[in-house]
Amino acid sequence: MVQATKRAQALIWNTFKELEEHDLNALSQDFPSPHFLIGPFHKYFLASSSSILTPDQTSLSWLDKHPPNSVLYVSFGSLVKIKESQFLEIAWGLANSKQPFLWVVRPGSIEGSEWLEPLPYGFLERIVEGRGYIVKWAPQQDVLAHYATGGFWTHNGWNSTLESICEGVPMLCSPSFGDQFPNARYVSDVWKIGVMLENGFEREEIESAIKRVLVDEEGLELRNKITNIKWKVDLCLKKGGSSYSSLEDLVNYILSF
Repeated sequence: MVQATKRAQALIWNTFKELEEHDLNALSQDFPSPHFLIGPFHKYFLASSSSILTPDQTSLSWLDKHPPNSVLYVSFGSLVKIKESQFLEIAWGLANSKQPFLWVVRPGSIEGSEWLEPLPYGFLERIVEGRGYIVKWAPQQDVLAHYATGGFWTHNGWNSTLESICEGVPMLCSPSFGDQFPNARYVSDVWKIGVMLENGFEREEIESAIKRVLVDEEGLELRNKITNIKWKVDLCLKKGGSSYSSLEDLVNYILSF
């Protein structure tokens, strides 16, 4: 992949200058071809166009019932699979946090189960009591943009990470494979807009991390930092902004051949 990239005449990045300028400047030393930073890509298209499953729109009406920045949105994307034991740790961590949550459990995402079978009998009725809402898929961009969403527990795929940044929503990070690990570490340690779950899925750490993001003073600091980045996203996409200008440069570059 690196060798093929070095042979490319130009590189197009799904990011924006203000987020990763230092790293991309360093990268250009090894990849001297023109670089075009025109992201975030999803801002150019309607939210529904990128959905692989039918989103449950009741997620939004459920969010309407909650105060601003109060709900944790939980979704691990379209590929991640987890063990039943991990699923139960997630469930008890969410329950024990006593914070509202919207949880996407994709059918087939729990090894050996169709959907919610591993949950203890009566769990939803006894523990959740309207405080939590579980769906098979959600309109993620709309959920992240909703005023009630106060945190996003994510696998840190790049699309999800960018979507959270664009809406100013702090993250809980649970990477599983590939680029998710460096993405998550940038979120927690470099940009400081999220919290890494260092020990996988353990209910005590989950409960603590949720409270750090939604309840504690730390959560306010995370929100302030990511809101500042969100403001930069809004500017970069406007005429004269970095991504807007880079897209114009890309068009001119292609037309020059």
